[in-house]
Amino acid sequence: MNPQNPPAPAFSRYRWVICGLLFFSTTVNYMDRQVISYLKEYFCRSVAEGGFGWSNSEFAYLTSFFTGFYAGVSVFAGQVIDKIGTKLGLALSLVVWSICGIANAFVGSVLRMHIIVRSAFAVGEAGNFPASIKTIAEWFPKRERALATAVFNAGSNAGAMVAALLVPPILVHYGDAVGWKMAFGITGAAGFPWLIFWFWLYNPPSKHPNVSESELQYIHIDDETTAGAQGGDPAKASWWKLLRYRQLWAFFMGKFLTDGIWWFYLFWLPDYLNKQFHMTREQVMLPTFVVYGVAIAGSIYGGKIPMTLIERGMSVYKARMTTMFIIACFPLLVLLTQFFGDVNRFGSAAAVLSVAMICVGATAHQAWSANLFTTVSDMFPNKAIASVTGIGTMAGGIGGVLVQLVAGRLTDTFLKTPQTAYFFMFVVCGLAYLMAWVIMKALVPSHRPITDL
Repeated sequence: MNPQNPPAPAFSRYRWVICGLLFFSTTVNYMDRQVISYLKEYFCRSVAEGGFGWSNSEFAYLTSFFTGFYAGVSVFAGQVIDKIGTKLGLALSLVVWSICGIANAFVGSVLRMHIIVRSAFAVGEAGNFPASIKTIAEWFPKRERALATAVFNAGSNAGAMVAALLVPPILVHYGDAVGWKMAFGITGAAGFPWLIFWFWLYNPPSKHPNVSESELQYIHIDDETTAGAQGGDPAKASWWKLLRYRQLWAFFMGKFLTDGIWWFYLFWLPDYLNKQFHMTREQVMLPTFVVYGVAIAGSIYGGKIPMTLIERGMSVYKARMTTMFIIACFPLLVLLTQFFGDVNRFGSAAAVLSVAMICVGATAHQAWSANLFTTVSDMFPNKAIASVTGIGTMAGGIGGVLVQLVAGRLTDTFLKTPQTAYFFMFVVCGLAYLMAWVIMKALVPSHRPITDL
């Protein structure tokens, strides 16, 4: 064991209770946003067949407006959370997105109304990650942050899994005409019980009765300076000042190039399974559940890798970037999705093989995301973490909008051969991470923590 990296002493480990609360808020966050993907088939069904009659591009407009507002508001959400704190900031975010999620059930079939409500829904959802990343930085030492981030970020998979098991049965039980409203209403209301536990169990570590002085010292064990640990000057860093740093642009590009891939999996996977393998709504439940379930395990393991490397003596930044390079290579297997998805070549095994490739891609994304988020707290003081995370989330949202629009246009262009449209999309999914890693490494070739904010 490297003497500079001693094992964690025996503490109350209450920080993992806080991480659990973040996991459940993220689960609710993603469950609520995932509902829309299971409603696409009904929304895009012709009016004569009882649907809304939307085109693929119109559905893409809806998800793009959500993603765009999510991106734009993330910057302001980070600033607000840096100002009012994580306890109140995360609670307000959940209340807003839950109310708007319920409101989505009352807007009828008019696309414009769905866009308005879904955009407001995005305003609330935008606060979850800036608040969560800031909370992890406050409660965990750097060596544990990737693992803690991976644990709470696994809620994005858990939420998608819950939606996969919950929404299709609701639609079957109530029928599409009523079921889509029930799906929005039930999932929208699910977050309110979480607020009770959040206000009951959460306080900053310096004020929490379950956290000892020795545990506080352990939380800051990897900080370069006391100022860096405590955030230095309490004044908040301005956006314009943050934009001067290459470290911010590295995070910006990492999010811009890769977040859209996850948005694509979330919003288009059920449609892909339907178009490629003619799966019914009920048949889609199992493979989507499997994809997100496998991704949970991969995400957590991806968070453990840098902690292991750090404990063996590797510097924090080198361990982080080494891990991210390894992870970035795995999505190359997604390039084979349509090859294995050829029913004429592989018969009934085609769907299984194709979903396996998507599992690899989704798992790699979650492992990548856990480490990417943690680079912020590696390089920036605590007072700027939510703001930087918000700016990066905005970048990811912009990339997500572009991916949604491209997916919509391609599936409309290749309406009779959707396999071609999805081939192009999987090429993007496979190459994005290595491209992002190269750009990030070029911008920040070595670790330089920021101490002059």
